[in-house]
Amino acid sequence: MRRSILTVAAAALTVTAIGTEVSARDLTVVSWGGAYQEAQRKAYFEPYIEQYGPLRDEPYNGELARIKAMVETGDVTWDVVQFEAAEMVNACFEGMIQPLDWSRLGNTDNLSPLAKMGDCGIATIFYSTILAYNGDRITEDVPQDWADFWNTEKWPGKRGLRRTPTFTLEIALLADGVAPDEVYDVLSSEGGVDRAFAKLDEIKHDIQWWEAGAQPPQWLAAGDVIMTAAYNGRISSAVDEGQPFEIVWNGQVFTLDGWGIVSGTDNLDEAYDFLALTNVVENQARLATEIPYGQMNGKVVDMVSAEVAAKLPTNPVNRTNEVQFDASFWIDNIEEINERFNNWASR
Repeated sequence: MRRSILTVAAAALTVTAIGTEVSARDLTVVSWGGAYQEAQRKAYFEPYIEQYGPLRDEPYNGELARIKAMVETGDVTWDVVQFEAAEMVNACFEGMIQPLDWSRLGNTDNLSPLAKMGDCGIATIFYSTILAYNGDRITEDVPQDWADFWNTEKWPGKRGLRRTPTFTLEIALLADGVAPDEVYDVLSSEGGVDRAFAKLDEIKHDIQWWEAGAQPPQWLAAGDVIMTAAYNGRISSAVDEGQPFEIVWNGQVFTLDGWGIVSGTDNLDEAYDFLALTNVVENQARLATEIPYGQMNGKVVDMVSAEVAAKLPTNPVNRTNEVQFDASFWIDNIEEINERFNNWASR
């Protein structure tokens, strides 16, 4: 359950998950919760507290409307927020987050050229949406690709998909036989979106929609779904904790997430201190070790174990038939497709 924003009175008596007393305007960093945010606590939040002072962290599910309301009312209670690629561009365009001064970000010499996400964002991870299943429940003749995800006769049971058209339409086209390098050509063509929805129609009654990244591993463990789309790091973390999950890298949909600073924050200096700290290569290597998402500093791969490197979506062995998420397509089309998707999913 998402933690609610603390009132000034309650904040004086509240302790964050890492044990630091907070006030209403300590630096607040917002991310995706679950195992990922726990890894961020160890890699970023605790080092920040040790070096600079109090920090509180909150999870969210990508609610841009909430950030927009903060900015429009002047009641800004979030300072640094992690965004998906398309949402980052939209938030910047609508003034929810402010342009970044790269001279204040520090430790940027070895960052990937992809790290600059427009005027307002700095990328923080490479990650993939992959197919995952429970190896204790599917033991022989295991699924190999998204076409198998659609095979409900061979593998009966619920399928987990994220309740959003992004990634979901790409997965549907892969399941329908579209080559990875042609997915966005098809989506952009006449009838391409119709084709993706038609494919989703085939398993609509077998879909269990998830909204938070922590849900797919929970559902796999409980047997609520037989297989699911999921973030690679969430599944790898669950495996490290003893879950018998398997990842199918074939057809992974690969993308970036980044940090943005909320417009109107009273903690601008603290926000820049935090972003600079996340660019320190040792901190990025710690994050990759805690949860295997690809990092922006090219030296990280040489600082982690071979076991960790094998789990990264950027490992060449794992990049079979990958699709690189096209944020520009979704920026141009998200409003229309999202309305159609929500209407379709609710019927």
